[in-house]
Amino acid sequence: MSARAANKTRLEPFTIVSIAGVAVFVLLCAVPFWLIIVGSFTDESKLATDGYSLWPAPFSLAAYAAIFTGPAVLNAYVASVFITVVGSTLSLAATSGIAWVIARRLPYVSRPMTIFAYLPMLFTGGLVPLYLLVTQYLHLQNSYFSVILPLLVAPFLVFIQVSAFRQLPEAVFDSAKVDGAGELRIFFRIALPLSKPILAVVGLFYAVHYWNDWFMALLFISDVEKYPLPLILQNLISNVSFTQMLPNTSGTSMPVYQLRLALTAVTIGPILLAYPFAQRYFVKGITLGATKG
Repeated sequence: MSARAANKTRLEPFTIVSIAGVAVFVLLCAVPFWLIIVGSFTDESKLATDGYSLWPAPFSLAAYAAIFTGPAVLNAYVASVFITVVGSTLSLAATSGIAWVIARRLPYVSRPMTIFAYLPMLFTGGLVPLYLLVTQYLHLQNSYFSVILPLLVAPFLVFIQVSAFRQLPEAVFDSAKVDGAGELRIFFRIALPLSKPILAVVGLFYAVHYWNDWFMALLFISDVEKYPLPLILQNLISNVSFTQMLPNTSGTSMPVYQLRLALTAVTIGPILLAYPFAQRYFVKGITLGATKG
């Protein structure tokens, strides 16, 4: 083997350190997830006495039987899916529209819209005005839109998308204008199809945010049948008596510790499966949004 080939195959110290660092980070992320999965299949008595283990012994499905026997978790799944799908769609539409107006630097419009998007990054109206607005003026108590609307636009993601829009070739827009296309036609027929990577990334961020949020549901939803999954999990963690809303067909006491882990696994499963669908856009989308336009 020649000296040049040997130099190509030899790993540099920085590469070795990078690989080792990534491997450690993967372990730090994978081990807690594995312990949750294993704990959800471990018998309650074993969890109560010995805590976590690397293998489910003795094996038990009592927690999953309690979760999937009654309608509580199914209703929560429906609520979480509705909030996530509808919320992410509306948020992506609103964010794209605001970002496009800011990126185009339109007279009399772009500057006020920039201020409108930037001010919430500095301060908000507070929790009490938000509660009064949603419940007393919009009358959205016990509505899924009471969870969706307060989280509709994330200012940080607006400016990420502004940066991505400004990197699109201006010559394409000028050519479309020569052909008679207006701003809306350029936006829907040219800008959005060229911005699929950043749209996928922003949509994924919104989906994760909506799926994991429980605080807005805690504020505005009092009907237990409309609870989303994160709120059920939060109540189960903070209040042991909340397990009474789940059916118990075995006649024994509910497996509280195992139930918490099983519900955690059930909650994070769907959103975890969404990442592979957006993976091919993820790096490119983040790079587009991070480059100064």
